[in-house]
Amino acid sequence: MEDTSTGTAAAHEVDAAHHLLDRPHHDGSALYVPGGVPALGDTAILRVRIPAGESVSGVHVRVLRDGEPGYVEATLEAETPVERWYAAEVLVHNPVTRYRFVLQDGDTYRWLNGTGVHERDVTDAADFRLSVHGGAPAWERDGVVYQIFPDRFARSGVERGTPAWALPAEWDDEVYVDTKDPRTPLQYFGGDLPGIEQRLDYLQDLGVGTVYLTPVFPGESNHRYNATTFDEVDPLLGGDDALASLSRSLHSRGMRLIGDFTTNHTGDTHEWFQRALADRSCLEATYYYWREEAPGYVGWYDVPTLPKLNYGGAGLMERMALGDDSVTARWLKEPVALDGWRIDVANMTGRYAADDFAHEVARAMRSTMARINPDAALIAEHNFDAAADLVGDGWQGTMNYAGFMRPVWTWLVNPETAVPGFLGMPNRIPRRSGQSVVATMQEVAAAVSWPIALSQWNSLDTHDTPRLRTVTDDPRIDAVATTLLFTYPGTPMMFAGLELGTRGLSGEHGRVPMPWDRPEAFESDTFATVRALIHLRNDVRALRDGGLRWAIVHDDALAYLRETAEERVLVVVARAPWPGSVLPVSLLAEGAVPENLFGGGRLEVTERGLVVPGDGPTAQVWRLA
Repeated sequence: MEDTSTGTAAAHEVDAAHHLLDRPHHDGSALYVPGGVPALGDTAILRVRIPAGESVSGVHVRVLRDGEPGYVEATLEAETPVERWYAAEVLVHNPVTRYRFVLQDGDTYRWLNGTGVHERDVTDAADFRLSVHGGAPAWERDGVVYQIFPDRFARSGVERGTPAWALPAEWDDEVYVDTKDPRTPLQYFGGDLPGIEQRLDYLQDLGVGTVYLTPVFPGESNHRYNATTFDEVDPLLGGDDALASLSRSLHSRGMRLIGDFTTNHTGDTHEWFQRALADRSCLEATYYYWREEAPGYVGWYDVPTLPKLNYGGAGLMERMALGDDSVTARWLKEPVALDGWRIDVANMTGRYAADDFAHEVARAMRSTMARINPDAALIAEHNFDAAADLVGDGWQGTMNYAGFMRPVWTWLVNPETAVPGFLGMPNRIPRRSGQSVVATMQEVAAAVSWPIALSQWNSLDTHDTPRLRTVTDDPRIDAVATTLLFTYPGTPMMFAGLELGTRGLSGEHGRVPMPWDRPEAFESDTFATVRALIHLRNDVRALRDGGLRWAIVHDDALAYLRETAEERVLVVVARAPWPGSVLPVSLLAEGAVPENLFGGGRLEVTERGLVVPGDGPTAQVWRLA
């Protein structure tokens, strides 16, 4: 039998007249799982939407309990001319309860899981999940995160001198292109924390809710991921007082501040490592991995300036993550009072050869943060499939390269892009169809619970990647990408300069100083588009926590619905002209007309339905109900 999944590689191509809204649907949003994050022992209500044309004689929920599947009957809850709603009550017996729906038609059946409807048996990998652990706090999911690389955002005008390790640069100098050039991490532009504080009016007007700073601890580089200590803020940035002042100013505006530090390694100039080198019998010597081969210790990716931490070492877990005076805890307290952490190289933290302390580190950090500030956020850097690290009471979310940036890039890349590789791979960025892109996005999202999916940091570029404009080389395509960023489930995370169309061939090359002395840079269509989309997301709750139903998946166009019980919003994006489609007129509230929220365009109401024209490139957002 044919596989009718909308999100697997086997999914058939959607022709111009077809839509996907005639298929059963469930997701983890409040429309389908009312009640929020459950507690162990709770009874959760699970609802499923069955279109009227579907031949379904009965619905059950297949639930894994202590590893054994069982079946709970779903009963008809409501019926309209266009759809039926079934509901079942499921006991939350395990901390993570996996389930999927069985759609019966006589003696035949289909499965409904996180990747769609399947007329074949499937594995448990894409089962829906009820988790008692939840995701990040509501403020993190609701707000837009703005990433700042402190050396490149703004100078305060305070003269702080030039450190011995640095190669001073003027603010308008070109950033080094070659990532292997030894000068690249030493190029020093002199941005600081007071400079950021002076630009908070700009960020607030843009609509930003959370500022995320890459590391502020001292380190002999412009990126500071090679920390020399975790006990103070780099004086070059203004020191501890400057970070506390920035935090107070953000909080007074109702904004948040997230810090960044590396749990995987320190710098080779770090005070702990220097003690260990001087005395291999000292306590700090147990914090690192040692070996006979030069340089005598293990470095992250064999980089000798980044010695890797060993969480089997006596007291390291307490010092980094568990204790009330740990690195994790200290900076969450007054006077700095960070609102959370983004953890660098979280996917490799605690992992070396036979050692695997990764989950233990994540749980320790989350437990400590809950004691200090129960409303703090804990986000992990993870470049690939992070599902195995998001199953419990550790990381609340990750940087969603796998489920957002990578697939979006492959859909929108200019085939002639100057970017030489694809996020560490030896090949260039491939250009793929809408079907391929949605398959990846669904598969990655299906591997985690819905609260985690809403907590994931979606981005289009970061300080570790080429810039979006260099990938697309087209501001019209950038508008398509940013519409996806601010309307797709998850937390939008934008690297400073995205709103200006900043270019860069690599992560290092893309760390471009903000052009404050060029006001024309802030008057572009790209800036206006990003600002409008941020404010739209802030104003429309369905774009922050509504469910997701794919409506159109075409080579060159995608459309989806974001829905709550009160609101239905349609997002249509196209990378090129396409044949167009027709959606059911029943999507509109009775007597209503589509309200354009962004992008202009047309959405004609006819006897056939809602006619979506085949314009492109284009991006449109419509309120339907």
